[in-house]
Amino acid sequence: MQQRNLGTHSVSAIGLGGMPMSIEGRPDAARSIATIHAALDAGVTLIDTADAYHRDAGEVGHNEELIARALRSYPRSADEVLVATKGGHVRPGDGTWTLNGRPDHVKEAARASAGRLGVEAIGLYQFHRPDPDVPYADSIGALRELLDEGVIMMAGISNATIAQIDEANEVLGGRLVSVQNQFSPAFRSSLVELDHCAALGVAFLPWSPLGGIRRAGAVGERHTAVQSVADAHGVSPQQIALAWELSLAPVVIPIPGASRPTSITDSVQASELVLDAHELAALSSTD
Repeated sequence: MQQRNLGTHSVSAIGLGGMPMSIEGRPDAARSIATIHAALDAGVTLIDTADAYHRDAGEVGHNEELIARALRSYPRSADEVLVATKGGHVRPGDGTWTLNGRPDHVKEAARASAGRLGVEAIGLYQFHRPDPDVPYADSIGALRELLDEGVIMMAGISNATIAQIDEANEVLGGRLVSVQNQFSPAFRSSLVELDHCAALGVAFLPWSPLGGIRRAGAVGERHTAVQSVADAHGVSPQQIALAWELSLAPVVIPIPGASRPTSITDSVQASELVLDAHELAALSSTD
């Protein structure tokens, strides 16, 4: 597996997004754990989660606990795996997503996440989404305090603009290591943030890199260039989409969600694909 830098860590170029294993339509725990184990078998060393990845009220941190359970039950060492989690989103259990960027909530959420993950310090903690009711600097200030107190080892942000990236990095004293924004063949408006991260040397983690849970299976149907290149290489269109994203900058680390072992084992093969200049140009021009 190709490796890429994320702060002080070297991680797999393709990570695993845990959300599909815990929200609406989730599989049973056994299949989810098999999916996580398959990812580890394939060389994945970055797993992304959040305390808000749950379905019902009263089960905050469902996905964090599931990942911790899978890592404990893995028959080989999982010490090199970086688990990245997030706080600042809240799911009341009625299917909605709300926001809470208050510093006290962010700090309390991080400590609770560390407990569920069974770690003394979270490897990477990310502010999930800006809260319009709370000054952004105040929310990021909570991450700074968590870093200084040793509750988290590295800090990142998600769903951020260029201005917020710069503000977060300033508040953190130059210690921002990652930005997690939506990016895929169907959603390219965050290319400007991707390029900005590349210039800063900050890891860019595309979420929904295949277009989202409901659309990932149809990425080839929705984007003819992706399907054409996939046919030429004899691989899945999902691999081509991920390989294209990897080609955009060495800081890009896609985190495709999965809830089946076959999905993640297919996705990780994208890190070994070599696409030529003509293929990359065709993929970049796909609308």
